[in-house]
Amino acid sequence: MTSQITVLGATGSIGQSTLDVIRRHPERYQVFALTAATRADEMAALVREFSPRYAVMADSDAARRLQAQLNCGCETTVLSGTRALLEVAEAEEVDQVMAAIVGAAGLLPTLAAAEAGKRVLLANKESLVMAGPLFMQAVRAGGATLLPIDSEHNAIFQALPHNYGGDFSAHGIRKILLTASGGPFRGCTAAELENVTPAQAVAHPNWSMGQKISVDSATLMNKGLELIEACFLFNCVPDDVQVVVHPQSVIHSMVQYCDGSVIAQLGQPDMRTPIAYGLAWPERIDAGVQSLDLFSIARLDFTPPDEETFPCLRLAKEAFSAGGTMPAVLNAANEIAVEAFLREQIPFSFIPTLIARVMARHDVQPIQHLADVMAADQWARDCAGAQLDAANGRVNA
Repeated sequence: MTSQITVLGATGSIGQSTLDVIRRHPERYQVFALTAATRADEMAALVREFSPRYAVMADSDAARRLQAQLNCGCETTVLSGTRALLEVAEAEEVDQVMAAIVGAAGLLPTLAAAEAGKRVLLANKESLVMAGPLFMQAVRAGGATLLPIDSEHNAIFQALPHNYGGDFSAHGIRKILLTASGGPFRGCTAAELENVTPAQAVAHPNWSMGQKISVDSATLMNKGLELIEACFLFNCVPDDVQVVVHPQSVIHSMVQYCDGSVIAQLGQPDMRTPIAYGLAWPERIDAGVQSLDLFSIARLDFTPPDEETFPCLRLAKEAFSAGGTMPAVLNAANEIAVEAFLREQIPFSFIPTLIARVMARHDVQPIQHLADVMAADQWARDCAGAQLDAANGRVNA
């Protein structure tokens, strides 16, 4: 019997990698629904290949453009909007949901999948960053299976005991070692970052990723978001997680035990490996990824992160420690800052400055309902926008 899968964010890099793994195993997996934001041309090609029951676009205009490209005989139903996203995430027929929508936009459908008890393949770290306590409660209440797809968290999941229940001491765990490539500007000074261009920031040395996550990697905010995600996934605090800069991106993360053992997961920097592991867990299937040639790698390097030059990692730790709505504020301010940088409205070095200014103005509130998260998210976006307007071209000052 084939597993029915909804792919949220099908035209992005994670979505494309997911569909490549599915393509290799047609006897095991069938696409129930595909979703995308605005890329109607790319979505049309995917619909023709995978023949999903539903194709969902973010807005009605994109849906109309998609519908116009599909043949009259196409049996895929084209939908649009948030309600449709929720419906294909929680549909009774669906077994697994790949949550690969980038940013805060992925929260609601990912949460819906958890509440509906699906196997949630979590590549949208923002769901946990914004609403970690609510999301984990939804997983428990819905009886969902939550499998991390970020390469680092997937590696930690593999390196933990199979019966890990969230208690470090019960399993002799000392620390999680969360690896980071260091991004394209590893080793740069603050002065050297002043004139960084968007093209340079999105040119990751090891991974093929979308623009937003590539910039996050360059600022180390991606590692900060991953640290928060790890705390919720594995029931720990930032002091239990040590970030280790490992430029080769061969070791994807490690777990350190009290007997002196360190268990690591190694592999090519290819997202199809953790995706295939999530899709088939607890089995393993071919992902189309070549095994490592350790002789060609020859060496593995490790250094501590430079939190002075790249303060976003420190800001993420502070947001988690503040708790409540602060992680959602951190995430929203970062999204606004990265968007402004990609549009060349602010310099690279102003990204953490903008985030810090928004965080400093926030009155932390407890999270009791999803509305609390959404209100904090909107407040942070408005505040960040006001800070950008106030800068008025003087952000280099």
